[in-house]
Amino acid sequence: MQALAAMPLNVAAAVRVVLTDIDDTLTTDGRLPADAYAALERLEQAGIQVVPITGRPAGWCDHIARMWPVRAVVGENGAFYYAYDRQARRMTTHYWTDAASRQESRKRLDAIRDRVLAEVPGSAVASDQDYRVADLAIDFCEDVPALPDEAISRIVQIFQDAGAQAKVSSIHVNGWFGDYDKLTMTRTMFQREFGADVATALDSTLFIGDSPNDEPMFAYFPISVGVANIQAQLHRLTHRPAFVAAFHGGAGFVEMVDRLLAARQASQVQTA
Repeated sequence: MQALAAMPLNVAAAVRVVLTDIDDTLTTDGRLPADAYAALERLEQAGIQVVPITGRPAGWCDHIARMWPVRAVVGENGAFYYAYDRQARRMTTHYWTDAASRQESRKRLDAIRDRVLAEVPGSAVASDQDYRVADLAIDFCEDVPALPDEAISRIVQIFQDAGAQAKVSSIHVNGWFGDYDKLTMTRTMFQREFGADVATALDSTLFIGDSPNDEPMFAYFPISVGVANIQAQLHRLTHRPAFVAAFHGGAGFVEMVDRLLAARQASQVQTA
């Protein structure tokens, strides 16, 4: 990983789409700082489209798509995307699987939930579970005392033993049934909302994140950034971001936005 400050100006100036994780990337210590939200607005004002790519639930994503300055939002680690058309006052929703399949998966996830709670002391169902449509989130540090790495690995193993996918975020282990992740739904969102194959937009798209469930994005997008707290997750990552911010959480996101907008301004001055 190179320091974010080393990102070439021409690379930063070319970015037109920012894909961003939320927890511990936009947020700091569980809160969305004012300067991080303002940075989202600064990107929008500069004509750079923002799409959060998150493990957070459908209920939260409906709110984010409606009320944040974003083009769309991918939620529950790729289970769906939502995009709100403010002029038409219409929400576009696209799910990886149909409602019947999600209902059947829920029964299997309930069995996994019961096993995790019985076998991993201190674990809990995430407090946002009621707002989820496709996955099961097990809390290991958000609203419970932080569990050791061995307990987190055990939770992942229980999901995998049942044939489910499992991804570790900075706060939860998310598990689901279905051959999707953050990247697969991002591809779908690009095609349906932007009318383009994301593969043709790699030189103008940046992803920023902080944890193992972001790894498919780090692996795919050459312009990828980790906020500084990614350093604590490197032992869980095979694919690392190309650049790393000097600051943690929301401050790292603001650092990235400052880099992009300064590069764009410098590029405009050079071509004037």
